[in-house]
Amino acid sequence: MQQYRFPSTPTLHALTLAIGLALPSFAHAALSADATTLDEVVVTGTRTSVAIVDSLVPTQVIDREAIERSQARSLPELLKGRAGINLTNQGGLGKLTTVFMRGTESDHVLVLVDGVRIGSASAGLASFQDLPVDQIDRIEIVRGPRSSLYGSEAIGGVIQIFTRKGGDGFAPNFRVGAGSHRLREASAGFSNRGERGWISAQAGYQQTDGINACRGAGFPVFQGCFADEPDDDGYRNVSVSLRGGVEVTQALTLEGHFLDANASNEYDSSSFGGNEAENVQRVAGARLSWSAGERLKLALQAGRADDQSDAYYRDPLTGARGYVNTFDTRRDTATVQADYTLAEGQLLSAGGDWQQDRVSSSTDFSVGSRDNTGVFVEYQGRFGAHQLQASLRNDDNEQFGDHLTGSAGWGMALGNGLRLNASYGTGFKAPTFNDLYYPGSESPNLKPEQSRSVNLGLAQYRDQWSWSFNVFETRIDDLIVFVYPPPDYLGIGLNVDEARIRGAEFTFDIALAGLGDFRLGLTGNGASRRYDDLANSVRLAGYGTLDLRLEYAFHPHWTVQARASNVFDRRYETIAWYNQPGREYGLSLRYQPSL
Repeated sequence: MQQYRFPSTPTLHALTLAIGLALPSFAHAALSADATTLDEVVVTGTRTSVAIVDSLVPTQVIDREAIERSQARSLPELLKGRAGINLTNQGGLGKLTTVFMRGTESDHVLVLVDGVRIGSASAGLASFQDLPVDQIDRIEIVRGPRSSLYGSEAIGGVIQIFTRKGGDGFAPNFRVGAGSHRLREASAGFSNRGERGWISAQAGYQQTDGINACRGAGFPVFQGCFADEPDDDGYRNVSVSLRGGVEVTQALTLEGHFLDANASNEYDSSSFGGNEAENVQRVAGARLSWSAGERLKLALQAGRADDQSDAYYRDPLTGARGYVNTFDTRRDTATVQADYTLAEGQLLSAGGDWQQDRVSSSTDFSVGSRDNTGVFVEYQGRFGAHQLQASLRNDDNEQFGDHLTGSAGWGMALGNGLRLNASYGTGFKAPTFNDLYYPGSESPNLKPEQSRSVNLGLAQYRDQWSWSFNVFETRIDDLIVFVYPPPDYLGIGLNVDEARIRGAEFTFDIALAGLGDFRLGLTGNGASRRYDDLANSVRLAGYGTLDLRLEYAFHPHWTVQARASNVFDRRYETIAWYNQPGREYGLSLRYQPSL
């Protein structure tokens, strides 16, 4: 959680250290894995294809092979420990998880699925816990502001998730797993690519009995989850995804994608907030790409993202279940973009985005929809060892009018794989419907948040290892915070004049020698003591955990995986009153002809 000091300028200092050690399954993988990483192409940082070593802003890619190696059971678990990312979780697998990038707020992170903006229009949060990792092909993480390309929300950074696409020919896959707290998992799918078309389909199932999510703070304390329910809180997720495309002509390509995840969740809360929920995350979109000659490329994309939640309350004594509330939000988006090559190494991009947010709820919001239209232009150029990037965007928000944002970046190759980068960017974030109109805490006079960020980075990329070091500062004007004067338990929104965040990030990756058909991995995570409230009165203790992973490829297509999480059984909380799992074990069997 952010730490603020009132009434003067709030200050937050952040330090992130991420070290990755990989032990490949086969000896030759140690020689080739990092070469592949160096050639990795990302699109999120510039909205065009750029090699990761040429990115002028801090960027990380988690590909399908890395997802498999991690043995992560959820997207939050996969993101945990990544540079610049902190997470809070309300009680284990499937429970509400919020992601903070570079010390900014959880709703300062823009999340895309296959180019479509997702997240609750009412709360301003993406349901990371309900997006299944079995449906994900790769993730691109861009740290720092990208509002000059994407508009509102991208103050702390952008996370783009790509669903599984598949490679050449026909390739099936299958996985089954089990673990602590009666965890049961299964997934299966296939991909097929022909001469002009491709298709991928995937289905997944996950269920756990869970842990006691909250240690209770009902009458007369009324804190935390506002209830005393010492029971296990289960979770179930059923998901499907489809992705396909066809080359209509050599110059014209049509693609489509669909993701649907249905989750049933148990948690601890009062009869006013419910203790069970049925949630749906649904994303659909289509993209048309046209190469109009050697220099000009055009793309049209349209998408829809639904975030649906129905809450219920099950009486712990009688077992009777009653309806509590509904929050359904929909985001419709459309994008047009043109990329024109001015000369070799000189690219000019321009385009426009349209977005409409709608809220349909059992709670009566005084305003239930709004539109936003944005236009942008970007230049990328290479001059010998130097690279330049500059972008400018204007967003016309139906409620808040025009907002102009921009960014500029410079990079210089120093030789021997060394690279120096510097960037500056501005951002903005429109208040959510909950911020403005939630009954009982209405704050209709809130102003949009605005940010200014600077980043200086040094990195080195070699065949078998790489490292990067970044320092940054972000200043946010009109930061939205909520205060809770008694007896108001819902809070009142206020704009803080200015907040300042300073931080540093260091990452290091290396591929070590092979171990034949075995692969061993370990992950350490830690956090210092910190505060969980605006007044710095609720302190959370620091903690450290260690996870172990083991794989054995007993056949070229079959792999058995075992893991032990939190092996020292540390007790800790990322949010006050909400428990985290102790030591856990897991075992899975995977069939996959190729990655």
